[in-house]
Amino acid sequence: MWFLLGIQLFLICLFFIFGWAIVKKEWYWLISNFNGNTKDEQQQLIKNGYPQRVGKLMLATAAGMALLLPLSFTSFQFSLEVQFGFMMVFLLGGLIYLSKYEIKEKRKPSYIFSSLIAIGTIGFIVGLFFTGYQDFELKDYEDSFEITGMYGGEWDYAEIRRVELLEEMPDVTWKQNGFGLATMAKGIFKVKDYGSSLLFIHKGSQPYLFIVTENDKIFINSKNPDETAEWYGLLSKRTR
Repeated sequence: MWFLLGIQLFLICLFFIFGWAIVKKEWYWLISNFNGNTKDEQQQLIKNGYPQRVGKLMLATAAGMALLLPLSFTSFQFSLEVQFGFMMVFLLGGLIYLSKYEIKEKRKPSYIFSSLIAIGTIGFIVGLFFTGYQDFELKDYEDSFEITGMYGGEWDYAEIRRVELLEEMPDVTWKQNGFGLATMAKGIFKVKDYGSSLLFIHKGSQPYLFIVTENDKIFINSKNPDETAEWYGLLSKRTR
């Protein structure tokens, strides 16, 4: 949690500093597409108010993220998604709107380019979250078991070294490669006292099945506690 809060605070400070420097100090060189224009074009952009509006967009983004930050300290499960969703939609939408203050000859290409970037970025993020929120399950085969979905795989029963049913999930300290979502964790995470582990976890749904194989440590559970218990019984029986 504190790591994610640190990232949010860093982004808020970054947008605020950049916005303040552009609006108050007139450091227009901080705007990438401003520098790519000739001196005459830069003057035209300044006359249109383009760089000042970019700075104000950054300040407004910082303010909006700061107002949403307290959500992280509430029981609302989707606070992170709301905050980063606001940042992406507000920034990308703002850049599309600011195309109207571009140099006349470049307005249409700027509008098209900004729109394509926004559609592509939002589409990619929505697809990523959709994939991340897809549920997983443990499937039993004759000589192996499979965990379905992203980051899943198949393991032979002969590889299993240990199976435990835990009432509490150990502290997860670091995400290495995966999805750390509001209600679910999938992928490779550092777990206190266990090291690098594969997680397939519905948060707050006890118990948790812990599996040690020759090469992996796996934590998995179902939304349904009875199903998790069934998985434990199945694997315990298979590894005797």
